[in-house]
Order: sequence, then C-alpha cells, then structure tokens
Amino acid sequence: MEQKSSPWREPIVWLMLALVLASVVGSFWLLRVAAEGGPMDVVPDEVSRTGDIQNADLGPDAAAAQAGLAAVARIDREHGFVEVFPATGDFDHAQRLRLALHHPTRASDDLVLELTPFDAGWRAAAKPALDHDWLLQLGPVASPDWRLRGRLARGELAVHLQPSVDPGQP
Repeated sequence: MEQKSSPWREPIVWLMLALVLASVVGSFWLLRVAAEGGPMDVVPDEVSRTGDIQNADLGPDAAAAQAGLAAVARIDREHGFVEVFPATGDFDHAQRLRLALHHPTRASDDLVLELTPFDAGWRAAAKPALDHDWLLQLGPVASPDWRLRGRLARGELAVHLQPSVDPGQP
C-alpha cells in the first residue's frame, strides 16, 4: 500500500509561501518608509517646486562669486573649535558668520554655528562628528548677502568653501 505524502512536506511549497510572505512584509515596509513624509532631497535652501522643476534663489551665491569670496573651514578636534579662514575676497572681519553643517540624510543631526571673529578668521566651539559627510554653508549672520558652500568628506578635518555658481554665469 502506497502512502501519499502531504504537500506540506515538500520544500518547494515552503519556498513559495516564504516568497509570498517576504513580498507582503516588504510591501508594508515600503509603505511605512513612503508615509514618513519630509523632503526626499538634502537641499537646505527654500525651493519652489513647479512640476518637476525646482527653483532656488542663487542670488547669494552669485554675490559671493562676484566678490571673489572663498574660505577654508577647519575642525580643530584637539581644542574643540570649528574655524573658518578667508582664502580670497574682501571679507568684513568685524561681522559674525553663520556656518550650517547639514547632515546628508538626517536634518535632525544638522548643526548651526555662529562664528565670532578672531585674529585669523572666525571660530566657534564645537566638535562635529566625523563619521559621515557634512554639507557646509557659510554666510553672514545679519543678512543673507552672500553664501559659500562645500562638502566635508567623512573623516576629513578641512574643506574649501566657494560659491556654487561661476562668476561668469548670468
């Protein structure tokens, strides 16, 4: 007498069920991620979105390019400072500067530092994490007349800040 085997003893049946279950769980996970909201890009500027086009105000970048401004931002881990040194252009050394360090993916980890002048540039007490990249944006505290940007790579201690537009662009 031949004994019929149960379909539940076949490995292919369990494989099919596992694939269906994995797709259902993955779908719920994707829905959760999509429903969290918030912008999907890491642009810290105010932008207006029309269709698929993003428009951002590049006036401060153009003003910095026109003035020939550039700087170097440096993290002094030993003394616990973030410093900015002018590289080119005519900076007003009496004004305070605002340095925003934007985390590439989590806005909750962003840092905004108010830099005070010292003999060689500007400085603020801070020890930002070095385990990820930072998107830096430098400008005056009082008004957004000009803006410099740069990307500090993971583990690096200094970055060149410059306008995000060329001086010759309209």
